[in-house]
Amino acid sequence: MTKIHSTAIIGDNCTIGNDVEIGAYSIIEGNVKIEDGTRIYAHVNISGNTKIGKNNIFYQFCSIGSPPQDLKFNGEKNYLKIGDSNTFREGCTVNPGTEGGGLITEIGDNSLFMTGAHIAHDCKVGNHTVFANQATLGGHVTVGDNAILGGLSAVHQFCRIGRLAMIGGLSAVHYDVIPYGLVSGNGANLDGINLIGLKRAAYSNNIIKELSKTVNTIFSSNSIKSKSVEFKDSDNELVRDLCNFISGNSTRGLCSYDKK
Repeated sequence: MTKIHSTAIIGDNCTIGNDVEIGAYSIIEGNVKIEDGTRIYAHVNISGNTKIGKNNIFYQFCSIGSPPQDLKFNGEKNYLKIGDSNTFREGCTVNPGTEGGGLITEIGDNSLFMTGAHIAHDCKVGNHTVFANQATLGGHVTVGDNAILGGLSAVHQFCRIGRLAMIGGLSAVHYDVIPYGLVSGNGANLDGINLIGLKRAAYSNNIIKELSKTVNTIFSSNSIKSKSVEFKDSDNELVRDLCNFISGNSTRGLCSYDKK
């Protein structure tokens, strides 16, 4: 049974599913569609052409679907799509797309966005990600599945964050982060691979060791992209993911490897 507080405001064009809860003073306006089982706490604003899947949770003072913070935006019809079973803690902000990025921002399933996290226009966020407090994406950023962004980290626009990468707290990421990579620092450098994340994901020691060795070999080369081609047909799925990422389209280049 859907429960909407008497002080909440729901626009005429909004579609609300079954078993949805909307708290006091929340405002849902525009062409918003909210699917079954989603819970919206007090003082949440959801607007625009926004589609929200099932069983999401939005805590107080989230702003979802408000116009992008891009000076080139001129009121074009844009979109925001959020999948299932995500949690947005207090004060999170998510903006829809712009014409320069296909007019859509997309978030997958089962992610946690802690207090104050920001997803800018035209970003693509995968599944099972974690954004710690105040983690921020610039526009047009892609984040792979199972990536973790530490608190107060910031990612420059157009960067790619690979699958199961880990970004340390207070890091400023100006370049692409390879899958399974571990980066940190202001002007973040690659510190190696995300050993803890890989072990938690139940990859074997042999697979992890081979990935680590391959990263060392590729990043020791004068031509990272050319060297990665030598490993693109590896039997190791992590190595293949790494090589595919390196060979993919990039406007920013890769975080450099800081071998300590």
